[in-house]
Amino acid sequence: MKFSVLATLALVIGPVAAETFFKEQFNDEGWNKRWVEASKWKPKAEMGKFAHTAGEWYGDKEDKGIQTSEDARFYGLSAKMTKPFTSGDKELVIQYSVKHEQDLDCGGAYIKLLPGKVDQKEFGGDTPYAIMFGPDICGSSNKKTHVILHSFKKDDNLLINKEVNTESDKLSHLYTLVIRPDQTFEVLIDNKSVRAGKLDEEFDFTEPKEIQDPDASKPEDWDDKPKIDDPEDKKPDGHDDIPEDIPDPDAAKPEDWDDEDDGEWEPPMIDNPAFQGPWRAKKIDNPDYQGKWKHPMIANPDFSEDDSMYKVCKDGCTHVGFELWQVKTGTLFDDIIVTDSLEEAQKFAEETFFKKKDAEKEMFDKIEQEKRDADMGDEEEGGAGGDFGDDDYDGYEDEF
Repeated sequence: MKFSVLATLALVIGPVAAETFFKEQFNDEGWNKRWVEASKWKPKAEMGKFAHTAGEWYGDKEDKGIQTSEDARFYGLSAKMTKPFTSGDKELVIQYSVKHEQDLDCGGAYIKLLPGKVDQKEFGGDTPYAIMFGPDICGSSNKKTHVILHSFKKDDNLLINKEVNTESDKLSHLYTLVIRPDQTFEVLIDNKSVRAGKLDEEFDFTEPKEIQDPDASKPEDWDDKPKIDDPEDKKPDGHDDIPEDIPDPDAAKPEDWDDEDDGEWEPPMIDNPAFQGPWRAKKIDNPDYQGKWKHPMIANPDFSEDDSMYKVCKDGCTHVGFELWQVKTGTLFDDIIVTDSLEEAQKFAEETFFKKKDAEKEMFDKIEQEKRDADMGDEEEGGAGGDFGDDDYDGYEDEF
């Protein structure tokens, strides 16, 4: 039996190892040497600073992240990846954690994956990107996880057609996006899949396969009325003679009414109980009903397959960045990884996010309980003598 050289090597070497292109835990003071502030994006007065902190509640005080720290500010920060990722025969995974310690009313918390050469000091909203992914909240009804992918064929950034929900509590949550070479994707929150599907079905990478026939139109004699007036139903004689209002039969002319001075007395008008409004014939099923007319479809001449939808980094993605606006700040980012293996990203999450998760929740619950206890104490203290005047030290009302 003969084996090819490639097959033999595959058996010897085994599966191709996962590769990590970027990893950031922010656990050293040198983090700001790896990250560059977008100092030329907006005027300095409009830019906010990231604080290096574990936050108000945490699983490990020494395990820090970066947190937005100034209200009503733009935030721009980017870092060069260890190695560019180029879309090919392996999946692309981007993952990071987000914690909103504030009651976020309006602001983004998404991360961007940037292609090619990036002027990091000018990085901002107009900088081209391959992926924009993560939470975005503005108001109580607009809460979503952005999934926006760049289409080279359309030269446009495509939003996912059906919004993905997001987390909006005050605890850390892990966001993971996977783009696969089989033209599928998956979004996970806290390592639970919340959306998965085909790129061409969830995004408008291609034109629709079919369009309405521009030469077709609804026939003039097409009957699409399910009900018609009953031809046998006739309007009763005298129907239109019934007045809407009639004089009140129970009204009586006041005894002190003087026709000479007050004019001829007329009783007030009331609704006529016999009035039935405009007459309408009864409805019956239309025997000639043809149903709702459907526009015939034809093949779209502008449609073409796109086997490169997943190649959002076809020319190489080189940087990750945060380009945000927040009204009320306090969002903390941590544990970022860009890799070509979901398994590798999940392993990293076990070593970071999930290792801290329970302790953070315990500390948060303790802080919240202490706040509730303090509020209750203030209420009780306020009610102990709040109704008494300054001179009523004995608590009794003075008598005179």
